[in-house]
Amino acid sequence: MKNTYFLLTLCVLFWSGNFIVGRFINNDIAPLQLSLFRWIGVALILFPFLIKDFSCIFSSLKNNFFILNILAILSVTGFNTLLYYGLQTTYATNALLINSIVPVEILLLSFFILKIKIVFKQFVGIFLSLIGVVFLVIKGDLTLLKTLSFTSGDFWVLAAGVTWALYSVLVKYKPKELNTLSFLSILTYIGLLWIYLIYLLNGFSLVQDVDLIKTHYPFFIYISVFPSVLSYIFWNVGIEKIGANQVGQFTHLMPVFGSILAYIFLGEVLHFYHIIGACIIIIGIYLSLFSHKQ
Repeated sequence: MKNTYFLLTLCVLFWSGNFIVGRFINNDIAPLQLSLFRWIGVALILFPFLIKDFSCIFSSLKNNFFILNILAILSVTGFNTLLYYGLQTTYATNALLINSIVPVEILLLSFFILKIKIVFKQFVGIFLSLIGVVFLVIKGDLTLLKTLSFTSGDFWVLAAGVTWALYSVLVKYKPKELNTLSFLSILTYIGLLWIYLIYLLNGFSLVQDVDLIKTHYPFFIYISVFPSVLSYIFWNVGIEKIGANQVGQFTHLMPVFGSILAYIFLGEVLHFYHIIGACIIIIGIYLSLFSHKQ
C-alpha cells in the first residue's frame, strides 16, 4: 500500500511539472498544438506495447468500443486540452482554486455512480485540504479573496476538472482483459485521433508546425514521458488499489509541488505560508486516507 501512495505522490509531482512547462511555453504554442504534440510523443513511446498486445487490444476495442471512447475522450482528448485552453486566459491562482475541487467531484461522482459510502472523516480531510489550498493561493492573506476575479478561462479549467473526475470514476469499468500499458495505449491512440480531428478542423497543419516541435522538443519529451505515460499509469494503479475517491485527495498536493517547482525553475519566492498550507493539506490527506478502515 505504501508503494501505491508513493506512486501517486510522484504522479502529482509530474503533473505539477507539466503546469510549470505549460506556463513557460504558453505564449509560443496554442493549446491544441501542445495537446497534440504531447500525445504524439506518448503514442510513439507506447507503440511497441500496442503491437505486442494488438490482438487483445483490437478484440477489446470491438467489444468495448463505447466505454473506451468515452474514457479516451475524457482523459486524453478532453482534460489536457481544456486545461491548456483555460491557462491561456485565467490566473494561476484561480486555476489552483478550481483544480482543488476535483477530489470533491470525484468523491461525489463515486457516491452517485459507484454507490461508494462517504464517511464523516473523509469530509473533514477534504475540507482541511481545501483550506490548505486556499491558504496557499491567497498567500495567507484573507483580504486577497475580495480581489479575485473570474475569466472565461476559469470555466475551461472547471470543465477540465469535471472530465478528469468523471474519468477517474468511470475507469472502474475498463475492460478487465487489458493490462495497464495496453489500456493506456488504446486510450492514447483513440484520444489522439479525436485531438487530431479537432486540430484539423481548427485550421492547423502538422507540416507548418514542424518547426515548433524542433524548437521545443525538450519540453515535449518531458510532458510525454512523465506527466503522461508515468502519471497515467500511477494514477490508474492507484485507482485499482485504493479507489478513485481516495486517489483524488492527492491532487491537493499540486499547489505544494507547484510552489516548490516554481521556486526552483522559475525563480519565484518560497514563503512561510507555503509551508503552513502544505502542512494543512498533508493533514487533510492523512485524515481522508488513513483515519478509517478501507
